[in-house]
Amino acid sequence: MANGDKQDYYELLEVNKNASETEIKKAYRRLAIKFHPDKNPGDKSAEDKFKEVSEAYEVLSDPEKRARYDQFGHAGVGGGGFNGSPFGGFGGSPFGDIFGDIFGEVFGGRQKTSRGRRGDDLQYNLEINFEEAAFGVEKKIDIPYAKRCEACGGSGAKAGTQPKTCPTCQGAGQMRFQQGFFSVSKTCSHCNGEGRVVEHPCPSCRGTGTVRDKKTISVKVPAGVETGIRLKLSGEGGQGIKGGGNGDLYVALTVREHSLFRREDNDVLCEIPISFTQAALGCEIEVPTLDGKVNMKIPEGTQSGAVFRMRGKGVPALQGYGRGDHLVIAKVETPINLNKQQRELLEELARISGEDVNPMRKNFFSKVMDIFT
Repeated sequence: MANGDKQDYYELLEVNKNASETEIKKAYRRLAIKFHPDKNPGDKSAEDKFKEVSEAYEVLSDPEKRARYDQFGHAGVGGGGFNGSPFGGFGGSPFGDIFGDIFGEVFGGRQKTSRGRRGDDLQYNLEINFEEAAFGVEKKIDIPYAKRCEACGGSGAKAGTQPKTCPTCQGAGQMRFQQGFFSVSKTCSHCNGEGRVVEHPCPSCRGTGTVRDKKTISVKVPAGVETGIRLKLSGEGGQGIKGGGNGDLYVALTVREHSLFRREDNDVLCEIPISFTQAALGCEIEVPTLDGKVNMKIPEGTQSGAVFRMRGKGVPALQGYGRGDHLVIAKVETPINLNKQQRELLEELARISGEDVNPMRKNFFSKVMDIFT
């Protein structure tokens, strides 16, 4: 999609331009879960949407990038050739070639072509469990990547042969045209700017200079991560060609849902069932937490839905200090399948309390008697 057609990052995350960091984070987490490829297998539109919201979050979650975006739009964060510099904007356009030739000829130099090619950026989707996300973990992952072909040394030419100088551009990698006062350079279409052509391709890599391989990498996941966060491992992507630098590896995280816990910011919530008598009389129960089981007192007269807070037993703050809290939500269970003695005791309690155990039934019979009297 052209930069001019890119959707506004705030619109992508469905937040307003004054949204706080927390609001942006919540919006991204919701959309990342909704459009994550693992939840939408085979859905190309969902995958594209996931990439778009990830790109938007990467910019808006960084105060410096967000400030540039607010001032310059997509161009301010690398789109449209801006590259974060007030003197950017000409790279990769005809104007870049024109200005490059002017200054090159004025100072007596010749524009050099870089024949090295940077390796590809790679992405790996890593799924971790709730506890690993909370406390951090180190994982070993296998990454397929393109590496330099050993048979030809990355030249792409068959053993015993060498790439030939491109006959079209004479090895310059560019074609130069005079347009009035300006001298315009364009990438040579014959050699794609390489300056050389391979007449006898290497059979191992078919002339590409690279072959597919796999490497094992150790990934350190910090404590406090959430679904949708991407970790960048610089230089761990595809191998560069002909002196070009390696690409980067991005590890996209997905946190599996927990059977007991759910997370809100850095707080952990869990529902604990208690009986009617425990709620009425009070008790002490064992509560599961991220740190193991903890004894907690339930006061008498506890109502269903009451929330009890255990401070400092939640999720550690990502790139910060302290931890969230552990919130226990009491769910009072109504007894079922009462035996005779249990029913009699509850009815006795109701009588002592002055409660009418069958108000609807009595009200119905009262109305029936009113009809016949």
